Amino acid sequence: MQQRIRRTFALAAAVATLALAGCVSAPQQRFAPNEAPVVLGPAVRDNVTPMEAVLACYADHIAATRRAPVIIGVGDVKDYTGKYSINEGNAITQGGALMVYSALGKLGGAVSIAERFDPVIAERELAYADRRQLGDGRTHQLGGPNGGQNVPWLPYFGGTINKSDYFIVGGITELNYNINSGGAEFGVNQVGVKARTFSQSVSIDLRIVDTRSLMVVRTVSLTKQFNGYEVGLNVFRFFGSKLYDVDIGAKGQEPVQMGVRAALEEGVVRLMAAVTQVDHRPCMTMRPGGGEPIPLTPAAELRKVDNPADAKVGDAAVTAPVAQGSVAVNAGGAGGARLTGTATQVPFDFGATVLGGASLALIDQIAGAAKKGTTDIVLVARDTENWDARKRDELTEQRIAAVTSALANRGVPPGAISITWRPDASDTSIHRDGPGLQEIAKLRIGSPVVSGSAPSPSSDSAVKGD
Repeated sequence: MQQRIRRTFALAAAVATLALAGCVSAPQQRFAPNEAPVVLGPAVRDNVTPMEAVLACYADHIAATRRAPVIIGVGDVKDYTGKYSINEGNAITQGGALMVYSALGKLGGAVSIAERFDPVIAERELAYADRRQLGDGRTHQLGGPNGGQNVPWLPYFGGTINKSDYFIVGGITELNYNINSGGAEFGVNQVGVKARTFSQSVSIDLRIVDTRSLMVVRTVSLTKQFNGYEVGLNVFRFFGSKLYDVDIGAKGQEPVQMGVRAALEEGVVRLMAAVTQVDHRPCMTMRPGGGEPIPLTPAAELRKVDNPADAKVGDAAVTAPVAQGSVAVNAGGAGGARLTGTATQVPFDFGATVLGGASLALIDQIAGAAKKGTTDIVLVARDTENWDARKRDELTEQRIAAVTSALANRGVPPGAISITWRPDASDTSIHRDGPGLQEIAKLRIGSPVVSGSAPSPSSDSAVKGD
């Protein structure tokens, strides 16, 4: 009887061994004579995450506004958990900034990315150019008081580096091991089975900062929980005079670093919503959950709306943010969908109630356009203005009066100018419109608005994002 048991057990062990060998087998290839064959694994693929559909959806929503792209830089996104293993090294990825860059890249032309994380090569080439050592294989003609001269080096006059509007910084701030675990183990005569589950979590904290003012526009703090399991069968006992020790099992865990990447991607979407004023919440419903499989199509192939901002930064189609005293035009209408047609931005300096020289030149163009048809304009100021309600309302009144007076001096009667929107007298919120700007008021020239048709501030709540 004992002999029959030993033979049966030995046969079962052999079958299990062959089955395990079949599970771990992999194709191999020898690349050259006398070389050992190497194991061949799966091919390279797109690194997709649960956020692919969300990123594609949000890129489409930004593109639909027809606005010029916001220019974003990325600083340090560090691992602040301090978790380190002697055998495995850092427990958390040290490439958080690179993941943020990739997340911005998945938004396509809806945003423009400025390199700020590793500008070493660019700085070296600028140094070469400054020392007249950098060339492009051609000669260049320089002007001078005694005539031009041809030089082999590349002239550099400054101003070739595009500025950023905002930058993202932050870090991975939490790694909590074994926040919850459970399971069961059962054994008889040193033959046992076991099964257990365990969970851990990672948290990130990001912020987006206005490059000019260094004011933090928005912060986000997100956490992601990871689940794992382990099952096994163990036999450790004598059959007759022979000892058998067999361990069979499996364990698995959700990839931690992929979860960190997904959390950073969601953080990027939320931060971009703060500066583009495009609501991200409708797209968040597209995240797979509850064990649903992750779609394998990358965000770039899921996008449906052509980005008008796919032109390179510096092209005529791209409008930089309004500097003090400068002029910009948003082809998509100020404030996104709140104005139809083309709305022209008329900027005011910080706290100013008079129009600058560039703005007066724009008033000339607006007056000329008003003679041909209805024209919408939006008065804007820097978003760093944060007055109390009374002062803000007074400034708004004075600025509207300044524009009305300037237009009247150019032949546009005040009766042809109507206010289509202005903040309520008690409203102190920032109504953003483009990088670094806030809306003060909206005017329509050439066609008075019918009483009661002007949009109220409350009707804009869906697009203000404040």
